[in-house]
Amino acid sequence: MARTAVPYTNLTANAATAAPAGTALDATNDHVIAAAIPERTVLYVTNSDNSPHTVTIKAGTNPPAIAAGQGDLTFVVGAESAVYFGPFESGRFLRNDGTVHIDIESGHTGVITALLLPRGI
Repeated sequence: MARTAVPYTNLTANAATAAPAGTALDATNDHVIAAAIPERTVLYVTNSDNSPHTVTIKAGTNPPAIAAGQGDLTFVVGAESAVYFGPFESGRFLRNDGTVHIDIESGHTGVITALLLPRGI
């Protein structure tokens, strides 16, 4: 099955950005960020479940991710809470098609948002 896309919300330097609604977590198909820029990507992940859940940033493909051998990166989102996570290393997480893959633990409900940090600040 195709992974569920997570679009970027572009942050602008010296400006306000309205909080996006986010993309509903899809623990069946997981997620993908297309045309990813890992070093400028911060994820915001909520958990509306009453148990903590793990989110996994999948290791990329070599090439271009020469550090993909370091493996996946996981983080826990506590029960009924939210976390910001990132930025990430393209040398570890970028896939050869320019995407980043994110896996969601079964039973995890909430939203995911990909924030794109502005360049050069």
